[in-house]
Amino acid sequence: MVKKKNKKSLGKIKGVAIQFVPNSEIRYLDSNERIKKILKIVLENNILILQGRLLAEEETRLIKDTMVMINHIKNFRGIELAVIAGNGKGGFFSKLKKSFANVLSGGDLGSITIIGPATIVKEIKRNPKKIELLLNK
Repeated sequence: MVKKKNKKSLGKIKGVAIQFVPNSEIRYLDSNERIKKILKIVLENNILILQGRLLAEEETRLIKDTMVMINHIKNFRGIELAVIAGNGKGGFFSKLKKSFANVLSGGDLGSITIIGPATIVKEIKRNPKKIELLLNK
């Protein structure tokens, strides 16, 4: 009888999908629809980069909804969320002009929001010069 040699395998290399959603795609959605869209993307194990930022109430609701989902969806461990904003430098009139532009455009377009499933994203570190997205192995 001939023995077969065990071949060493690197295993399956799993890819990571990053999905960018421009503000124009969610600008006219109400809060419920925005959160549903975000959760759908994250539940598909994608990392979401959202142009702009959610309202404070939407961020709070998103976190609450994901906490409830942890016990009801298999292999779901929550989300990691980070908002990266511009440097905020400038005088009173500069800030006023920026605020007015944000109201007209439907959101703070000088920011980005990164949201990913905790099963993939271990941590998001923010520095003035870079963003580090640490992934789980």
